[in-house]
Amino acid sequence: MNSTTQRKADAGYTELAADNAHYIEALYEQFLTDPNSVDENWQQYFKQYQSPNDAKHNAIQDQFLLLARNQTANKAGASAANSDSTANCADPKQMGVQQLISAYRRRGHRRAQLDPLDLHPRDKVEDLTLAYHNLSEADLDTVFPTNDLKIGKPEASLREIIEIMERVYCRYIGIEYMHVTTSVEKRWMEQYMESNLGHIEFDKEKRLSILERLTAAEGLEKYLARKYTGVKRFGLEGGESFIPAVNEIIQRAGGYGTKEMVIGMAHRGRLNLLVNILGKNPADLFDEFDGKVQPEKGSGDVKYHNGYSSNVMTPGGEAHLALAFNPSHLEIVGPVLQGSVRARQVRRNDQPKDHGKDGNSVLPIVVHGDAAFAGQGVVQETFQMSQTRAYTTGGTVHIVINNQVG
Repeated sequence: MNSTTQRKADAGYTELAADNAHYIEALYEQFLTDPNSVDENWQQYFKQYQSPNDAKHNAIQDQFLLLARNQTANKAGASAANSDSTANCADPKQMGVQQLISAYRRRGHRRAQLDPLDLHPRDKVEDLTLAYHNLSEADLDTVFPTNDLKIGKPEASLREIIEIMERVYCRYIGIEYMHVTTSVEKRWMEQYMESNLGHIEFDKEKRLSILERLTAAEGLEKYLARKYTGVKRFGLEGGESFIPAVNEIIQRAGGYGTKEMVIGMAHRGRLNLLVNILGKNPADLFDEFDGKVQPEKGSGDVKYHNGYSSNVMTPGGEAHLALAFNPSHLEIVGPVLQGSVRARQVRRNDQPKDHGKDGNSVLPIVVHGDAAFAGQGVVQETFQMSQTRAYTTGGTVHIVINNQVG
């Protein structure tokens, strides 16, 4: 408390006592929404200390409240959406079908075919069985209303409904989204995946572009493996689709007006990203392998720790890419990257939670290894800062590379 506030408190401002902190905070939230909704004396008082970056806390509080409610609902065995759609349903079979559809949306990712090597059997999810919802094989040819199922027709047989839900939620894309607290975002995900039956069609030009990126990624790895056999390089074998995925993110973000993209990642696939996304000259990379580089400002680091920056063209114009330097601590770059992104947003006067701004001018992209993502605490610690007013960057694209190496 500064001296002015202290003098006022000493002069009899008993409403500032600690016992009233919750009331004053609520009053200040009300003032931020509509200054005229509070007494004139409070208006004058709050105006003395208001910062241009002040924002309401109640949106964050509501989000955590919704998370808690969703968890409670899941433990009870039914989601809010399921309750809404089945509350007035008199037919127990129809209710069972609606519950089965909801179970696929909530738990279908547990059965997704995410292991191309098929080394581990897929989980058996009890929620996705007919018996769990009081249905049987005798019901498979019965026609039921599809209600909110986005398949383009009002009714379908149970057999067809199950085939569609298996195709959407249990094939090669695991979609886990029922924890999302924003209804519009959740419904958009349902609409997009179910209307496309879980399969995204690309035109010939896009398929050729993806093939070109995949070929470049695989070709570089094979060349390095052959020319520098036994040299540590943290290759991308088994995860080559990472390169066309990052390229698509960059092009889409640029098309929506993003001007800077800051990438943080550990070792796996870093050399491939440098060459095939950021445009580093392969000859410079080979010189580093051959030990021909003469450092101007000291030595001792390794090639897969180095950062880089470049500009690329996107549908929305030129965008700046920056790959952050990274030490041997695989995930420590995460909070450093968030700080860099936040600073860039402030420089562009686009920091989130400030007068309705969303921070979309700068996009953070963090790339994790599957083992480090689960095992290193700094990942979760960084998540904990994501909704705080001073540190939020408005959202981060996270990519976990799982080539079953670790």
